[in-house]
Amino acid sequence: MEQYRTRPARYGPRRDRPRSSLPPQAKRGAESEAAVRRTAPASAAPSAGRLPNPRLTGLGSGLFCGVVMFLLGGLCSLLFGASLTAYGVLFVPVCVLTAVWVRRGDLMIAPVVVPIAFAVGLLPMAGGDGGTGGRLMGLVTALATQAGWLYGGTLVAGLIVIVRRIRLVHRRRTAATGPRPPV
Repeated sequence: MEQYRTRPARYGPRRDRPRSSLPPQAKRGAESEAAVRRTAPASAAPSAGRLPNPRLTGLGSGLFCGVVMFLLGGLCSLLFGASLTAYGVLFVPVCVLTAVWVRRGDLMIAPVVVPIAFAVGLLPMAGGDGGTGGRLMGLVTALATQAGWLYGGTLVAGLIVIVRRIRLVHRRRTAATGPRPPV
């Protein structure tokens, strides 16, 4: 017995637009590279003078921040004799980079991962008399004495994320409503 299709196929190739072999993300990248090539002088390389602009996912930003802070904690422990002030000073730029490099869809994760990364980075620096209890007490003491750096870096990351979010919402609204005529 034959079974007939009851609904028409909706997911076939579109006839109104030419098909492209590139996904939408690659098209956006190619368009922006073409715009850069048009505006850049012919003698300059396309990437000359540009800073890296990675876009990290929520997990990627957490891993980036955690690994960098752990490495900086170990570096401060070796070079500066476990100076918590040097560690705190180095924490703020990592917070800025994390908040700037997180992608738009995961903006609100940056202020969450930076305090966790601060604590992870204190692990190599946390002094203790020995054993797990002493090391844990050293970690809690370091967190308590360096709360200013922790709150400051988290505040900086939060402010950057809020500004980026406001700009994103404003850009979406103006794109949805179109440009307003001058009054």
